[in-house]
Amino acid sequence: MEMNHPSPRNPLDENRHGHMGRPLDRVDGPVKVTGAAPYAYEVHEAPARPAYGFIVEASIARGRVRAIDAEAARAAPGVLLVMTHENAPRQAPPGPLSLADRFSRSNPYLDDAMVPHYGEPVAFVVAESFEQARHASLLVRVDYEAVPGAYRLQEHLAEEERPAEDKHPESGEGDFDGAFREAPVKVDVQYTTPVHIHAQMEPHAALAWWEGDRVIIHCSTQMLESAQKRVAHTLQIPEEKVRVVSRYIGGGFGGKLPVWADVILSALASRELQRPVKTALTRQQMFHVTSHRSDTVQHLQLGARPDGTLTALSHRAWSHSAREDDYIEPVCTATRSLYAAPNRQTRQRRVRLDLPVADSCRSPGEAVGMTALECAMDELAHTLAIDPVQLRVRNEPHEDPEKHVPFSTRQLVPCLEEGARRFGWEQRNARPAQVREGRFLVGMGMASASRGNLLQQARCKVTLQGDGVLVVRMSMTDIGTGSYTVFTQIAAEMLGLPLSQVRVEIGDSDFPPTRGSGGSFGAASAGSALYMACENLRIKLAQSAGIDPAQAEFGDGHVRGSGKGAALARLASAEGIEAEGEIQPGEMDKQFSQQSYGAFFAEVAVDIDSGEVRLRRMLGVFAAGRILNEKTARSQLLGGMIWGVGIALHEEAAIDERYGFFVNHDIAEYHVPVHADIPAIDAIMLPEVDDKANPLKIKGLGELGISGAAAAVANAVFNATGVRVRDFPITLDKLLPHLPD
Repeated sequence: MEMNHPSPRNPLDENRHGHMGRPLDRVDGPVKVTGAAPYAYEVHEAPARPAYGFIVEASIARGRVRAIDAEAARAAPGVLLVMTHENAPRQAPPGPLSLADRFSRSNPYLDDAMVPHYGEPVAFVVAESFEQARHASLLVRVDYEAVPGAYRLQEHLAEEERPAEDKHPESGEGDFDGAFREAPVKVDVQYTTPVHIHAQMEPHAALAWWEGDRVIIHCSTQMLESAQKRVAHTLQIPEEKVRVVSRYIGGGFGGKLPVWADVILSALASRELQRPVKTALTRQQMFHVTSHRSDTVQHLQLGARPDGTLTALSHRAWSHSAREDDYIEPVCTATRSLYAAPNRQTRQRRVRLDLPVADSCRSPGEAVGMTALECAMDELAHTLAIDPVQLRVRNEPHEDPEKHVPFSTRQLVPCLEEGARRFGWEQRNARPAQVREGRFLVGMGMASASRGNLLQQARCKVTLQGDGVLVVRMSMTDIGTGSYTVFTQIAAEMLGLPLSQVRVEIGDSDFPPTRGSGGSFGAASAGSALYMACENLRIKLAQSAGIDPAQAEFGDGHVRGSGKGAALARLASAEGIEAEGEIQPGEMDKQFSQQSYGAFFAEVAVDIDSGEVRLRRMLGVFAAGRILNEKTARSQLLGGMIWGVGIALHEEAAIDERYGFFVNHDIAEYHVPVHADIPAIDAIMLPEVDDKANPLKIKGLGELGISGAAAAVANAVFNATGVRVRDFPITLDKLLPHLPD
């Protein structure tokens, strides 16, 4: 099915069995909390005892390997193989960059002597135990020829590149320059955000073995189809000769959209040794062997009338990519549709640096782009002495201001108003640095939330077995967001089955393909394919019972209608009955602008002696289509808000230019919010269905909770202190010199 028309009323709307929206506990919860869920490094399906791999990273910032001595490592106890560029199996060259799915591009390792960045694998040691492999890795001696490199974005802005058109580098409407020049009120500011690290709980890990000429890989990846293609392209084997399994993932956040050296090197070594090989990256290795979010420089210019109506809006952004990559952080995405302004421009530019690959990380684009935009809007509100909520309401567009198409749904204003009411926004003192409690300055801030809604092609197969159990199969993944649970709810509601009679099997590339988890499109895409499969199964079952499918009603394990009825298990018989479903994006995506929306409100206290910032309370109000599971949805939104606090106050990967590496490359020094940083925060979801989005009428919300959250905290800091910090994160050294006496 292509999404070419609004979705009509369907069984999920009727919700006769009450599964939709129900705050169901995660169906995979028990196996996870008891330790029975096998993550990639813990899988026991290998046909023989696996050997252990350990990666040796380059210790220079840029250059080449002049010579490498691995003899001592090869002679170490338990060592089975030491692979370097001198003896690694031949692989396909990197890329090509023209391949639309960048995660399926060939990505070879140890294919030459070049070192593009610190941490690039220069050797791979395989031994009988992890300890032996790690010990032997320390015996590998590498002689390097280092060359100068570029590592700081702000120092190389003059080397900017305009990305290709498919990266949507710029947009424009009207005459921005003229309108900004004539605007009675102006805001002209620059914001910067640093490199962010994904910091997943589960490290990247892989277990690989070969069955004849076919490789089986258990790994931690969000997108199985892309992983399958990347392995096939890199190893130069047919795709059907690669099976990728990823049943449980301990956090992805974009860092596990592609597969990395642990997967490729384990597969290569396993083929050489004819034995399973497993590899896990250490926490420190994850900072350089995998990806990160680019740092950004953002120039915001807002022109307005005295009543707050925007007449001119400009958002120009720079972000970095790896030297040989073409990724660009989509910083300006939300700016293009969030507020009305007749004269507008956005521009995104890339700067190539000699750092590891920068790529998608926890709401790419909006997480940092909306941080700057929503802070700039707060600056405009302060300049005009207009309430920040009212400023946003006054600039509400009646259509997408750049695409000039209607919004599928848009509840930004209701989110703003409901959030203000619940938070007690009217109690805010608009004058900064006026509220003091003991040694603490107290302030409130707010920001809008917006995140684009996507639908991707997906397929699903459902099988009703003779015992009455419905089995769901597709190559979708669950990165901790609740995929197992919401798919169980959809299938149970469609077939009128108890939840206990639905078994969801995902995370295997041998199952019908989906795009996996990413970009907040997972539930909508894979869930819609599941919906279509269940709809086709309903038709088959009704016809088998001699019932007109249009009159069929499903419930209690039966189908009834037209005076007839039958048990589903009897209709399935011993052989079972199957159906498949597919979803593809269509005209709805072109005819309507589709976003999820929300509003954040935060209160902070700033210690006037130390400059320490403490979040006191935070509220998010969101509209994201139909909510499949109130508990898992709220969990995702709260998690996003916590990441927003991290962006505002904690997260920053510090670069040492001498060696081109991130100094704070562990969780002890790379600061993320912990329990002491997060008080009782809350997320509220407004009722909404979006029949233009997909058959489920849902919207993605996994990243919505991040998009703008940092700005609400930053704006609260300004309201508390009168100090506007435009270089994130807001640390005490940036506040303390400017605090009032």
